[in-house]
Amino acid sequence: MATNFVVPTKMKAWVYREYGDVGNVLRLNQEFEVPEVQKGQVLVKVLAAALNPIDHMRVNAVYKLPHFTLPAVPGYDLAGIVVKVGGEVEKLKVGDEVYGCATIYGTLAEYTAVDESTLALKPKKLSFEEAASLPLVIHTAYGGLERVGLSPGKSLLVLGGAGGVGTLVIQLAKEVFGASRVAATCSTGKLDLLKSLGADLAIDYTKVNFEDLSEKFDVVYVAIGQSERAVKAVKPGGSVVTIVEHSKTLPPPAFSFVSASDGATLEKLKPFLESGKVKPVIDPKSPFPFSQAIEAFSHLQTRRAAGKVVIHPVP
Repeated sequence: MATNFVVPTKMKAWVYREYGDVGNVLRLNQEFEVPEVQKGQVLVKVLAAALNPIDHMRVNAVYKLPHFTLPAVPGYDLAGIVVKVGGEVEKLKVGDEVYGCATIYGTLAEYTAVDESTLALKPKKLSFEEAASLPLVIHTAYGGLERVGLSPGKSLLVLGGAGGVGTLVIQLAKEVFGASRVAATCSTGKLDLLKSLGADLAIDYTKVNFEDLSEKFDVVYVAIGQSERAVKAVKPGGSVVTIVEHSKTLPPPAFSFVSASDGATLEKLKPFLESGKVKPVIDPKSPFPFSQAIEAFSHLQTRRAAGKVVIHPVP
């Protein structure tokens, strides 16, 4: 692995200078400034990136961060190579293959500056494309299951089992948390996918109302907005965790969970990724080339993607 990289001052990046629909405001900039690395940060040459619903929400201002300014580059998920190291970086070095979440600068660019604490070394078993598909969804899946207290012997129902988060929840519940039984909902065409990931029961939501089943569950994980129905599928004393609705509007015993990004979680789960017990799930229409980022966003917005929408290669 080369350790001497010539870093340009300008780069290609997808940029939005105002809020609005992705197709109207996102533009490919051929001469965008390469970010400067600050203390505790590394500069990563992005080789693959992935999209999440929150990326679209930030572009159209449905979700706003305090002190966030435009112009900006969208994207959290990335995999790439460290090409420059800032002060006080303790573990990573130039040439390291990494993956994780960029929380300050976006990832739909040739380069991005990332806090070392949100990155981990890429599992050798995974391609850059596969690694880029994981960070935000695996943090969300793992953190939600940990927060809700899933433990060996408990049963779990996943609402939205074929999405980016749901596909990881199924696998982590079985392989990491030791769930005795996992059920999950999806559309007709994705039933086999859920079974291949370890679901004991794949429920076709176009034909079955999950809340009408006689079987109830210790934990319900809501990856889509159906908490009102979800609380009818949980056992007495059980828990419902949702990642898409606000706590103030949730019926008990449901509560919301917001993921935090940290490299430590990625490191903790690395053995499961290296062994293949937990696998990335990439939508069949992926990868989208960097030049087709807007098309990738459009596909994400259909809500029909199975797994993650990935952009690869990045120039």
